[in-house]
Amino acid sequence: MKKALLAATVVASALTATLIVAPAANAGDRSAVPFTEATVTAGADGSFALTWKAPGSKRVEIRANGKVVAKGGAQGRAVVTGLPAADRQWFDFTPQHGQGLRLADRLIKLDGTTNFRDAGGYRTTTGQWVRMGEVYRSDALARLTPNDLAKLRRLHVRTVFDLRMEDERSKDADKVPAGAGYVVADVFAGSGSFQTMPRTPDEAVKAMVDAERAMVSGTGGKKAYAQVFEGIERDRARSVLFHCTAGKDRTGWAGATLLTALGVPRATVEADYLASNDYRRAANDAILSHLPAQQAAVYKPLLDVRPEYLNAGYDEVEATYGSFDRYLKDGLGIDARELKQLKKDLLVG
Repeated sequence: MKKALLAATVVASALTATLIVAPAANAGDRSAVPFTEATVTAGADGSFALTWKAPGSKRVEIRANGKVVAKGGAQGRAVVTGLPAADRQWFDFTPQHGQGLRLADRLIKLDGTTNFRDAGGYRTTTGQWVRMGEVYRSDALARLTPNDLAKLRRLHVRTVFDLRMEDERSKDADKVPAGAGYVVADVFAGSGSFQTMPRTPDEAVKAMVDAERAMVSGTGGKKAYAQVFEGIERDRARSVLFHCTAGKDRTGWAGATLLTALGVPRATVEADYLASNDYRRAANDAILSHLPAQQAAVYKPLLDVRPEYLNAGYDEVEATYGSFDRYLKDGLGIDARELKQLKKDLLVG
């Protein structure tokens, strides 16, 4: 199974990324940020599709590089072309009244990764938004090119948390941008997870569900995710990056935990988690296409992310701690003061 997970990082793909956002809150919600939806989607041709909903705003203006590139009413869509190449193209969504948003496409296009993306850009149940450009999530960094590393340095990646096991780290050692700190946060340390290869698709699904539960209640998982949260909360000059091999399971739970702690709705958290299937589709399809049908059927659940995997993590939280807040406090050591500071740092509105 470990070979399957490691192999999943070999094939790179160029995907068109979409910024997934939280659904609109209740109509009566009055937030400092009037946007209930806002998306930036990068096209393969260099264009950007922008959409927004800002109920009650008669006018919305969007700027890129200091220039107005789109405008409209409370709800709109625009396609922007002709912008100069940039590491990330940012758009400032400015409503007639209230606080605006600074958004970019979620995917960070690198030659050596397929699933490197921003953890922010989502709306919470209180109408606030998770800042972008602060926390990133990714698959393995072993194949980063010099250009990739220079790009991450320009994106101010300061701390890298490696969630992988020792043999993964030894075989494919991380490359990190100059000046960035590197922290081992082995989620499965001492857990015994992934020691044998499943023989059937059902066994593969069970292995993934059991692994998700171990991320929550296992000693290694609690320690590793506590390290990640502490690093995010402590480093006010972030950006912080956490990753595993495929950027979908251990990284997926880290992302889900962070977004849930910040108040992002469960449906949005799940959509972000499942997005790895889209970002990794070409890589996963290439792996499966080279396997005999029976073996591919066993491997596919290992390469997928599925709602039942994520739900197993939340179920383990409920069974072990009783609530998500207790998981944060008792499992990860995040008290009310630290959570309040984290929200202050990472939320807009």
